[in-house]
Amino acid sequence: MKYRSAKNGRKVSVLGYGCMRFTQRAGGIDISKAENEIMEAYRAEVNYYDTAYIYPGSEAAIGEIFERNGIRDDIIITTKLPHYLLRDVQGAEKYFAEELRRLRTDHVDNYLMHMLNDISAWERLEKLGIREWLDEKKRQGQIGSVGFSYHGNSDMFCRLLDAYDWDLCQIQYNYLDENTQAGRTGLEYARKKGVPVVIMEPLRGGRLATGLPKDAAAIIAAHEPKMSPAQWGLRWLWDQEGIMCVLSGMNSIDMVRENASAAEDAEPGFLSEADRAMFEDLAAIIRSKMKVGCTGCRYCMPCPHGVDIPGVFAAYNRTALDGRIQGIRELAMTTAIRGNGTGPENCVSCGKCELHCPQHIEIRKMLREARAYLQIPGYGAGVRILKLFMRYK
Repeated sequence: MKYRSAKNGRKVSVLGYGCMRFTQRAGGIDISKAENEIMEAYRAEVNYYDTAYIYPGSEAAIGEIFERNGIRDDIIITTKLPHYLLRDVQGAEKYFAEELRRLRTDHVDNYLMHMLNDISAWERLEKLGIREWLDEKKRQGQIGSVGFSYHGNSDMFCRLLDAYDWDLCQIQYNYLDENTQAGRTGLEYARKKGVPVVIMEPLRGGRLATGLPKDAAAIIAAHEPKMSPAQWGLRWLWDQEGIMCVLSGMNSIDMVRENASAAEDAEPGFLSEADRAMFEDLAAIIRSKMKVGCTGCRYCMPCPHGVDIPGVFAAYNRTALDGRIQGIRELAMTTAIRGNGTGPENCVSCGKCELHCPQHIEIRKMLREARAYLQIPGYGAGVRILKLFMRYK
């Protein structure tokens, strides 16, 4: 296993265990199966384990497993504050205390603001006193490092990075999403600021492992050295500076072994030019099947009426590989539940965006098409419920 350095100097395994997708059985998580998989990862020298308050049963499961096997001091636990549930800073204290009980520990190594997607959400937390609360928890040794997980565009991500002295951050990023969400722009900005990045959705929920188009899968099968699509997807990430750890939601022993094997020589710059050319070919094939030929270059931005044009198109394009429901989910996550909505409904067809698009996309037309396909009956009501749940003001 290869390791990279956290901001505090601690060594972090390049492969991390995403603890959201444990196998479920009647009554909850299959603890015995999860324990076998986690201990296999531990023996493979994986030391980074990621969970969250709202992952059903996850914190309690890993707390039990870590305690029973006596490995707490050898590992890094990352969990997350559901800040969208807070009314006051006392709420943070309540949730954090509950998380410590679930995890059977007296401290967490990394504490992330979960789905911190808008600067207005952070400003609200600051008004509640979260900055002082976090500083005190760090001083007491109950929290080692503070960060945030993010779903949104690169501009907002960079604003959030500037708002606090973060120790780490977590973004969705893979060879297909290089120019969507925080993207390479966000990754490079975090690297410039010295903030290590943890990657989630490295294989798009497994779609880049088992859901590739046949012609894309054939390219990987023919490439040397022989590795699985999952291994290649992870290696594309490990090739890059600024990425500290890549999370994988492993739920089988074989998956743990496969991913750990791919990490044995994972160093920045270790891919060959032929490897990198393969990824360009893969991305081109997959994008050729997309709804919109948007590359995420952002020349169309900013929209004078607040539409996140690349974000809308990324959600629409996601439906080609992941299905309509995932596209709707992404649209809601990245444009709708933020403080100020940035969805296609804001478009007034002024056409300014089309003057700057190097791909000559009929942006206005495609925004209407995306809206019709993604904002299905009930979408607006669902967004309102989510915003109420997350207490955006």
